[in-house]
Amino acid sequence: MTPTIWYCYDAYCGWCYGFSPVLKKLYDTYKQTLAFDVLSGGMIVNEQPPHISGMAGYIAEAYKNVEATTGIRFGEDYLWHIQNPTESDWHPDSLKPAIALCVFKKFYPERAVEWAADLQYALHYEGRDLTDDEAYRHLVEKYDLPTEQFYELLHSEQYLEEAQYEFQLVKQLQVTGYPCVLLQISDTRFHLVSRGFSTYEDIENRLKEIFKELGEEKAGGKDFDIN
Repeated sequence: MTPTIWYCYDAYCGWCYGFSPVLKKLYDTYKQTLAFDVLSGGMIVNEQPPHISGMAGYIAEAYKNVEATTGIRFGEDYLWHIQNPTESDWHPDSLKPAIALCVFKKFYPERAVEWAADLQYALHYEGRDLTDDEAYRHLVEKYDLPTEQFYELLHSEQYLEEAQYEFQLVKQLQVTGYPCVLLQISDTRFHLVSRGFSTYEDIENRLKEIFKELGEEKAGGKDFDIN
């Protein structure tokens, strides 16, 4: 098999938003050499989604740390909900963006990294409510997806089950926090590349260490090599 980068993230994860430019650079650099896929972790999943006020206090401090560490910026429209939680109508829920990712992968599985980054930008910078169907319309247009089919699948039982399967798969991979990057080199062999935020240089060095350790082993008939 082609060595595969698995990116485990959640659309509502602020650190994943800060990590997006790093992951996109990795994808742009190595998408001809490595396969890439994205799995949603289900960070916020409840039968009754909680109101934003329950987490706004934590986010109000945490986002500053994300900005200082990663250099990314959170948008005013997003921060309004954090700074004015009693006036917000947000009830964060990871399920719908996870379903949307699964639907997107039906059309462009090789571009999942791009979609995940755009979703995070839509939430954390543009302040779009990812529990609202309309939050996805501009991305449906951007990727030239069939609008009617996209929304039909967004509400289908099949893609609900696929999103829930991803949540379980992430648990089986023993991912306990986001972002997390794994390298799969065979059906049963995974290597941890990054847990939490890492710089591009750190991830690239880690990948080179892994491939060096693997030596002359092959996957899909190719030597492991990212140089």
